[in-house]
Amino acid sequence: MEKSFFEQTDGTYHQEGDYSLPNLTVPESVSAGIWGQRRRKYLREHRKALYNALLLSGKLDSHLADINQQAEDMFSQLVDQIANQENITEQLKADRQMEWVRRMNNIRNRVTEIVNTMFIFV
Repeated sequence: MEKSFFEQTDGTYHQEGDYSLPNLTVPESVSAGIWGQRRRKYLREHRKALYNALLLSGKLDSHLADINQQAEDMFSQLVDQIANQENITEQLKADRQMEWVRRMNNIRNRVTEIVNTMFIFV
C-alpha cells in the first residue's frame, strides 16, 4: 500500500478503537501584543494579499511578534527622550500631578502616531 502524504512527511498515527488518527499538534502561538494586533487589523483590512501570504506561509505570528517588539522598544525610547527634552521630571510629577499627566499623555499620543506611521501602516 502506498504511503499517504502525511506519512511521507514523517507523520504518525495512533489507534483509537477501530480508527487510526493522525498525531497532530498545534504550533505554539506567540502573543502579538497591542502593536501586533494593530498591525494584524491593518493588514487584514487594507493589505489583504500580504495578510493572506503571511498567514498561509505560517509567518504571520512571527511577523506580528517582531513588529510588536520593535514598536514597543521605539515607543518606550521616544517617550523617554521627548520627556527629557521637554523637562518633564519626577519633581513636576510630585508638585503638579495633573500638569504632569497632561504633558505625558500628550507625549504618548504623539509617539503613538509616530510608531503607527513607522511600523503599523506600512
